[in-house]
Amino acid sequence: MTQPPQSGHTSLAELHQNRSALRRNLLDYRRQLDAVVRQQWDAQIADHLLAWCRQEKPASLAVYWPIQAEPDLRFCYAAIAAMGIQLALPWVSAKDAPLHFLAWREGDAMLKDDYGIPLPAQRDHLVTPAALLIPCVGFNTARYRLGYGGGYYDRTLPGLPDAVSLGIAYQCACADFTPGEHDIPMTQIMTETGCLA
Repeated sequence: MTQPPQSGHTSLAELHQNRSALRRNLLDYRRQLDAVVRQQWDAQIADHLLAWCRQEKPASLAVYWPIQAEPDLRFCYAAIAAMGIQLALPWVSAKDAPLHFLAWREGDAMLKDDYGIPLPAQRDHLVTPAALLIPCVGFNTARYRLGYGGGYYDRTLPGLPDAVSLGIAYQCACADFTPGEHDIPMTQIMTETGCLA
């Protein structure tokens, strides 16, 4: 398998086109990763996450349900909840709006949202997360995240100025790209190799 693509930018006019191409290439590369290797990396990321939670003890943590071969950390969510940390899942309640976060624990009744992603059936118990796990399609060494292009976290994070943002990715998703005008760097990037802060 070839190395994941890198991207350089020469003008602002090329920014959107280059980021879209980089996004496609990184997603293709991630989908081709061997399932056993991904499971090993997931376990290593989970170890870093659990250690961070034990040290930082956030009151609440927004987690995610993995899609498109994202790192799958669901197996460690119960251990995080056992530390007394309230878990929440992101809810796209309206297009072009910030995310809301629904309180969640294992065993809660779930329904799929418009994107086919499981969410708590209840829509009343909202959480303002102290920390967020944010899956990354790619990231750069300045901790900027490349997402899917919908801008949901870019719209959400300004409303959570005190929240800790933990970008979750495999190390092979590290790429050279110029952040967009509204991009916000993650507090940390967490990969199987460790944390970039």
